[in-house]
Amino acid sequence: MKSLLALLAMALTFLTSAAQAAPVSEEEAYAIGLDAYTYAYPMVLMETTRRVSTNSGTEGRLRAPMNRFAHMKTYPDATFKDVVRPNADTLYSTLWFDVGREPLIVTMPNTAGRYHVVPIMDMWTDVFATLGTRTTGNDGGRFALVGPSWHGTLPKGMRMVRSPTDMGWIIGRIQTNGAPDYDHVHGLQAGYAAAPLSAWGKPQAAAPAAKPDMSVDMKTPPVAQVTAMKADAFFPLFAELMKRNPPHASDYGILLRLEKIGIVPGQSFDFARADPAVQRGLTRAAADGWQRILNRRKGLSLTRNNWVAMGNALGVYGNDYLQRAFIGFAGLGALPPEEAIYPMAPLDSEGKPLTGAARYVLHFDKDQIPPADAFWSLTMYGEDQFFVANPIDRFAIGDRDKLAFNADGSLDLYIQKDNPGADREANWLPAPEGAFSMNLRLYLPRRAATEGRWTPPPVKRVP
Repeated sequence: MKSLLALLAMALTFLTSAAQAAPVSEEEAYAIGLDAYTYAYPMVLMETTRRVSTNSGTEGRLRAPMNRFAHMKTYPDATFKDVVRPNADTLYSTLWFDVGREPLIVTMPNTAGRYHVVPIMDMWTDVFATLGTRTTGNDGGRFALVGPSWHGTLPKGMRMVRSPTDMGWIIGRIQTNGAPDYDHVHGLQAGYAAAPLSAWGKPQAAAPAAKPDMSVDMKTPPVAQVTAMKADAFFPLFAELMKRNPPHASDYGILLRLEKIGIVPGQSFDFARADPAVQRGLTRAAADGWQRILNRRKGLSLTRNNWVAMGNALGVYGNDYLQRAFIGFAGLGALPPEEAIYPMAPLDSEGKPLTGAARYVLHFDKDQIPPADAFWSLTMYGEDQFFVANPIDRFAIGDRDKLAFNADGSLDLYIQKDNPGADREANWLPAPEGAFSMNLRLYLPRRAATEGRWTPPPVKRVP
């Protein structure tokens, strides 16, 4: 048996060496590069976002060193550009973690029955754990976040959550019922804490004086930085990130293809030393790979009312690398559908793109109000996927607002640039001048929504 295994190993080594030695044409490198770009995009975007978010000596919200929480004290506004398509429903508490050396002990607050969710993403953007109301309850507690290769002893009774990658992102959200609720939520946020296992139970040292990293671009949104990244920077960065953030167990199909162009997990990739044909192919692939991700939205299915059904492959993507890349671009940090769904409206009922040059009404019959066990909202985004300034600083509207329902229990939301008048202002979602899109968020959606038996009504243009 041992001799057979040895022969198989020798044969595999021979075949691998032969494959690596075979020259790769520019067209083959281009074809592989398209897949490689799609596969790598989420991790490169995560790293770019991490550099911005942990550059704590700079202006902006959600800035904190690694392994320390940062808290949003207000909803995002039109100046917030760190993450595309943010929500205006919750206050974020985020932490970029590095558990490569030792576990991180994370404390969660008791929210006294209030909805909250603490998703934990690996560097590939997969949500490998979701804590909070739906899964662990509202009583708070502690857990140990450990790295992929860590072995050791945790404090007795400590729950362990193993990250598939050394680094990743926690994006906690606590339900917030408008600005008057901020102070209460701030008290809940104060219940979040994190400490390395070696320092757990000891007084936590103050964070060192922040020294901004001037090499980090703090003016360009991370998603735009990655879009502008050339192949000679994109692919080497991806290779470096894989050294500490290993591929998933189901990724061998694409990893074997990447070997042909010299990208191997655990090894650096020197673009300048690659075969010229490979360089040319990857240079083309980086530009076209980005366009392929952007075009993904054209292939997303529309409901009968022209909403984009994002599908159930959110948060955990398996081997659907294009879906994973698109969601990274269009909604980095999206929750799994058990926690929230995000139907998106890019078109009106006639199939025309939404624009601030028109006026719209979204009408919900009494029995078609969004079915959510926590809450729901409708959020407005400009063409760049961020909030757009408006006269009343309203970026979302939903069931926690003082909405005016019709006599029969139905609901009309008015979507337009100009104020619809005092009698309708309570139900007004301001639109920008130009193109826009919207997301309807349902937190703890009921089965009617997740199984497709309920869909949002059409966005109707009005004279």
